[in-house]
Amino acid sequence: MSDTPEFLPKERDLIRREFMVRFSSARSIHDGILVKRWATGPNKGQPKPAAAVQSMIERGLVSLVDNGAHWLKATFTPAGLQALRGMAADQRALPPRQYQPLLDELAGLP
Repeated sequence: MSDTPEFLPKERDLIRREFMVRFSSARSIHDGILVKRWATGPNKGQPKPAAAVQSMIERGLVSLVDNGAHWLKATFTPAGLQALRGMAADQRALPPRQYQPLLDELAGLP
């Protein structure tokens, strides 16, 4: 068994949706994944992460950053970047035609 973390299928789908090239631009890894907040009720203002984001938080692949903006950001931890590099190694998981900016950014990280 490998010690290299891997994303679950629902997590890979979320990553593909968040970081694919749209309208000739793509989100940066450093922008993270946007996470909603509860708008009303007893949890108002608290994080409301999607199931895939919650799973990555629980497994230590992303952490939430609250900079006071309307949206929170889930940013990749070192383990998450390692898992992302593993995902990027498979061209079927992240085809270069759709994910070249993400692949280039990963290649430039230490």
